[in-house]
Amino acid sequence: MSSSDKLALTLLLLALPLALVAALVSGPVSIDLGAAVTQGWRSESSDAVILWQLRLPRALLAVLVGAALGMGGAAMQGMLRNPLAEPALLGVSSGAALAAILLLYYGSALQASWGSAWPSGWLLPALAIAGAFCAVGCVWLLAGRGAGAGQLVLAGVAINAFLSALMALALNYAPSLFAMQEIVFWLLGSLANRGWDQLLLALPFVLLGAILLFSARNYLRALSLGEDSAASLGYRGRRYPLSILLGIAAAVGAAVAVAGTIGFIGLVVPHLMRPLVGQDPGRLLWTSALAGALLLLLADILVVNFVGAQELRIGAVTAFIGAPFFFWLIVSARRGQQL
Repeated sequence: MSSSDKLALTLLLLALPLALVAALVSGPVSIDLGAAVTQGWRSESSDAVILWQLRLPRALLAVLVGAALGMGGAAMQGMLRNPLAEPALLGVSSGAALAAILLLYYGSALQASWGSAWPSGWLLPALAIAGAFCAVGCVWLLAGRGAGAGQLVLAGVAINAFLSALMALALNYAPSLFAMQEIVFWLLGSLANRGWDQLLLALPFVLLGAILLFSARNYLRALSLGEDSAASLGYRGRRYPLSILLGIAAAVGAAVAVAGTIGFIGLVVPHLMRPLVGQDPGRLLWTSALAGALLLLLADILVVNFVGAQELRIGAVTAFIGAPFFFWLIVSARRGQQL
């Protein structure tokens, strides 16, 4: 790693806490940050409530979701050895989104039958996480024993297309315009009105996913030499691919469960970080997690400070980041540069 790459990674590491402070002071209401921190989270002053109950959990959730998406994208590109792969390719995001849509679709009827026992706070994220695991399980079973990268991609495309068709069907038969609007807004992704409950629900799944992915970092390094070379180095069998898929399902599924579908983070960030780590798939995991957290936090700062009649959805912001990135990829490919 060159000195310039080390400097870039150091600046990236320093930028995250600075962005976190910027997120805490951003918003329609100005607060005295120092006083709110001193007063503590038990204080009932308006500044302390805004800081500890609204802005801090939202900023930390942006960091957590961004890290999960960046890390998941790096693992997916390393396992499939495809620079255009991202977690959505294997249906992880679609599985989580479909489960959430079904709850939004039938939620009012179930809530009426359950009454006060309706678990409104955690049920949607929990079902979305379960949906992500189900999608990965379907991909794994469809690809079959001993499946290579090509079979996994093909199975993932098939499952993702099927889940997308089911989501379109649910939207088509939405019981009301209000339900349709709620589903569409959820699909666009947002960190608004999220708090400590969503953060604490997603945190253990993201940590579990990170442990599974980082434990397979040497397999990703061996796989970069080819499947036959990885097998000759002892990385054969289904253990390591299954570990990576479960890690992606846990981390990305939890991220989608609490924030909706936020695209392009898992695709763009590994590309930006890969030159800084010398194409090392193992180190790309933590650098992509760091950069993903920073990118999504900056995008959320833009969303919070955007002035408009309606809230700007963070999924739309990341889409505007992803589209120019594809233009850059096309230009780079035409110049003969490696993607």
